[in-house]
Amino acid sequence: MTQPATPAGSSGPAGGPSSAPHYDERLWPNFWVWLIAAGTAAAVIVMLAPISLTAGIIGAVVAAILLAVLLIASTPRIVVTDTMLQVGRAQIERRFVGQAEAFTGEAATEQRGPKLNGTAYMCMRGWIDPVVTIEITDETDLTPYWIASTRRPQQLVAALNRPAQGAD
Repeated sequence: MTQPATPAGSSGPAGGPSSAPHYDERLWPNFWVWLIAAGTAAAVIVMLAPISLTAGIIGAVVAAILLAVLLIASTPRIVVTDTMLQVGRAQIERRFVGQAEAFTGEAATEQRGPKLNGTAYMCMRGWIDPVVTIEITDETDLTPYWIASTRRPQQLVAALNRPAQGAD
């Protein structure tokens, strides 16, 4: 069953610490996203310069810090261990994870668009083209699969398709 993620460094749902990750990735924004954030912060100078150049510079610095904090705080993480899968804020026990499949190019575009199931859990970023779909086998979970952006789709699929600890 899908559960909210536990904070990094804390115990998993069973009370014990999670095992060492087989896969760990942060979906950091691309260079152009940071460039847009910098441009937006610089635009604050133009907006506030008629009032005061000092106010414009202070406003731009505050906007840059605020945008950087928001971009960093909203960066999801994908972690695969022997017992758990975490994608963004959601996590699930590996025993409920079925097959994973990687998609790139046009196939990834189709998975994000016409072939997307509206009940799937989605953790996608527009600046990352490849996606991986992860089948959910828990019969009590109405989510048929998860779809996540990743820069390393083959490595994520390999980590997910290796047998989970205590697999039946």
